[in-house]
Amino acid sequence: MRIRTHRSVVRRALVAALALASVATGCGTGPGRADGRDGRIVYAVDSQPDCLDPQISPYDVTAALGRNVFDSLLSTDARGRVRPWLATSWEISGDGRTCTFHLRDGVRFHDGTAFDATAVKATLDHTVAPETKSQYAAGLISMYEGATVLDARTVRIRLSRPYTPFLQVLSTATFGIQSPAALRANRGRTCLKPVGSGPFVFAGWTRNRRLDLDRNPHYAWGPPDAAGRGPAHVAGITVEFIPEAASRFGALSSGQVDLASAVPPSHVGRLRHADGFRLMRATQPGAPYTLLLNVNRAPLDDPRVRRALQRSVRFDALVKALYSGVYERSWSPLTPTTDGYSRATEGEWPYDPEEAARLLDAAGWTGRDEQGYRTRNGARLTVHWPYMTSLMRDQRALLGQGIQAEAKRAGIELRFTALEPGAYLEKAVGRDADVLAFSWNRAEPDILRTFFDSGQTGDKGGVNAFGLSDPQLDGWLREASATRDPARRTALYAKAQTRVNDQVYALPVYAPATLLGVADRVRGVTFDVQAYPRFHDARLED
Repeated sequence: MRIRTHRSVVRRALVAALALASVATGCGTGPGRADGRDGRIVYAVDSQPDCLDPQISPYDVTAALGRNVFDSLLSTDARGRVRPWLATSWEISGDGRTCTFHLRDGVRFHDGTAFDATAVKATLDHTVAPETKSQYAAGLISMYEGATVLDARTVRIRLSRPYTPFLQVLSTATFGIQSPAALRANRGRTCLKPVGSGPFVFAGWTRNRRLDLDRNPHYAWGPPDAAGRGPAHVAGITVEFIPEAASRFGALSSGQVDLASAVPPSHVGRLRHADGFRLMRATQPGAPYTLLLNVNRAPLDDPRVRRALQRSVRFDALVKALYSGVYERSWSPLTPTTDGYSRATEGEWPYDPEEAARLLDAAGWTGRDEQGYRTRNGARLTVHWPYMTSLMRDQRALLGQGIQAEAKRAGIELRFTALEPGAYLEKAVGRDADVLAFSWNRAEPDILRTFFDSGQTGDKGGVNAFGLSDPQLDGWLREASATRDPARRTALYAKAQTRVNDQVYALPVYAPATLLGVADRVRGVTFDVQAYPRFHDARLED
């Protein structure tokens, strides 16, 4: 689940998560299906959305399910190329601040409203409106100044500064285009009544139990990489919410569901050798599971201590032991499937306990207390890493304990501490921590700017959790976001990745992957560029 960890976003997202967890029985927003069959795919997922409005919710599950309900202006293919979708063509002004889009004709939303330039403007205006309280999308288009409807098929978008990733942003599920009529009619209730133009229509949601999507019989405008442009093959998708991994896997193996998300890495081997089932895997783009370090307070304000921590942990062994080779160990703050990933980072910071010891000695941590931890002037070398149990998927709690044990061998006390949500918010939002850890799904190297640019702190819509300020890094990342020269962008992002490693602003750990267990009778499920499953071309075979 994607959680935004800056001041305003973290508070809203975690409060939403707690609200969901406390709901014993939800309100159904439509009729459920009796058995989920009759030509329907039954899909078990590990978490449910907090809200079905893609411009409000920060959750991956919202985007993943919404990808089947909403179409976007543009599409990004597996090679990172932006392609037409609801927009047939576009022009960008010489100064990079104006984008004019020409739109597809004949598209209708699920409520019958015609797709046109008004819908594009309404969706973008809805995103940035203060009353929307967007928890993620608004931060992606902070440069948006407004849109002008030139005619029904033409819209002009104005930006406050040139921003090359803008086209990619408009291709994401987060920017699925909504019906302007529905946005008006459902003001304040868009979380419960999503109306897009995609291959599936929202049919009902019973919280903590299920969500139903029905086939859109009028669909005829799929993205360029879809096998077909017409309606989906299956009658619909029934999404079952099954948080426990063992129960979810059991439902798949017993035939109660056709697909199961978030297959535990420890179960992958069993699935690969089971008759009648297969594994679908896609490494997620964006930022790997990463430990962000607070360089603005002791002891991690000393680069020697940060580097000692970096060289003290056997990340290769930990990732291999916990994830059985299913997840890749990370060397860079970008995952390998992200455009701009620098292979030069691989091996840049190997495990080296002797170097770690030398660095700690040089930093003055030369003493040892009765428990073997390093000390300086009688004080123990202690690093604080708070976390919330509900956010620690993929065995991340065990991973944290492993990193904690490795740090202890070097004499660093890493206090990996589970906190109640309120206390966690106080620590994380108040920056009263030395380490915060999370991953981030985005098929764009500009995620580096979101993490490490000094202008991307939480109050400005970014995820620079500890207020890092590195003018050299800022310069590279800002230039990369403005230039249209692909070679120059690649070079700048390579420098940025090496800089993050050299200065040890973060410790990348592993690249998450979408792991789907799929019954053999289900065919045609694909992944989009963000590793979200798409069901437009899915079919059921006897």
